[in-house]
Amino acid sequence: MEPMSGPYLIRGSVSLPEAELMWRFSRSSGPGGQHVNTSDTQVELRFDLAATEALPEVWKQRALERLAGRLVDGVVTVSASEHRSQWRNRETAAVRLAALLAEATAPPPKPRRPTRIPRGINERRLREKKQRSDTKRGRSGRDWT
Repeated sequence: MEPMSGPYLIRGSVSLPEAELMWRFSRSSGPGGQHVNTSDTQVELRFDLAATEALPEVWKQRALERLAGRLVDGVVTVSASEHRSQWRNRETAAVRLAALLAEATAPPPKPRRPTRIPRGINERRLREKKQRSDTKRGRSGRDWT
C-alpha cells in the first residue's frame, strides 16, 4: 500500500497530527459484487479535539464551540465510503476532517459597518420613477390633468 499523501494542513503551518488520528474500517454498504463481502473499505476517522495539543488554544476553543453538535465526548468523527478502495477512502476522510477543522477554526468575520445611501442616488431614483409614471400615464387615452 502506498504511503498517505503527507500532512493534512488545516491552516497556515498547522496540520493534522498523524499520531492523534484514530482509524476504524468496516464494510461499505451498497452494491459491489463478490469484492464487497471481503474488503473493509468504509473508513471512519476520529480526532480527539478536546485533548489535542496540535491546535493553538484559541483555535481549539473556537472549534469546540462551532462543532459542539458534532462532538461526542470531545471527539469529532468523519466517515467516507464513496470509493471502492480503502486507501482512497482514507484520503477522502482525512481531507474532509482537515477542511472541517479549517472552517471551524477560522476567525469570525469582521462586523458589517452600516452605510447610508447618498441623498443624490435616492433623489435620482424618485425622479426616474416619476418620469416612468408620466410616460405610462401618457399612453392612456384619458385626460389626467
